[in-house]
Amino acid sequence: MRYQEDAGREELTQASRDELIDLVLASHARLEEAEAQLRWFKQQLFGAKSERRLPVDADPSQLALGEGLAEKSEAQGPGTPVREHVRRPRPKKAEDTDSGLRFDDSVPVQRVVVPDPALEGLVEGVDYTVVSEKKSYRLAQQPAAHTVLEIVRPVVKLTETGTLSSPTAPPSVLPGSYADVSLLAGILVDKFRF
Repeated sequence: MRYQEDAGREELTQASRDELIDLVLASHARLEEAEAQLRWFKQQLFGAKSERRLPVDADPSQLALGEGLAEKSEAQGPGTPVREHVRRPRPKKAEDTDSGLRFDDSVPVQRVVVPDPALEGLVEGVDYTVVSEKKSYRLAQQPAAHTVLEIVRPVVKLTETGTLSSPTAPPSVLPGSYADVSLLAGILVDKFRF
C-alpha cells in the first residue's frame, strides 16, 4: 500500500497543470456524488416517511389518516375522570372440551370413549377410581346422515399415587373446530363431485 501511495505521488509531481486540474475536478464530482448518496441514505433511514405527509397533488378536501380525529378531541374539551376498576381475568378455555354444538334431539349422538393408555393392566375399583368425565363434541358425517360425536375421556384417580389421569382428546384436523375429518372429507367430495 505504501508503494501505491509513493507511485501516486510520483505521477502527480510529473503531471501537467491541465492533468492536475482534471484530476481535482473529477475528485470533486465523485465527492459530490458520494455526498448526494449519503444524503439520500440518511433521508431513507431518518427522514419523514411518505405515509406521514400529504402528496403534493393531494385533494385539499381529502383528510389525511387521523387528521380529523385530533381536531375533534381538542374541540370536545377535557374529559371527565372515570372511576378505576380491576378487570377479572377471563377463565381459560380448555382446548379440547367444548359443548358449543347446539342441536336438538333429532340429531343422533354417538358416544366414543377414549381409552387411557396409562390404565392398561390396572383394575377399576382396585387400582383406580373414575372421578369424572371430560366431554368434547364434533360434528361428523356418515353416508347420507350427520351425527354428533360425543368424545368421552374418563378422569380417573390412581389409588396407589393419588394422581388424576385422563387421556388427551383425539387430534382435530382443524384446531378448535367442531368438524370431524369425515365431515370435511364429505364436504370436499360433494364440492368436487360434479
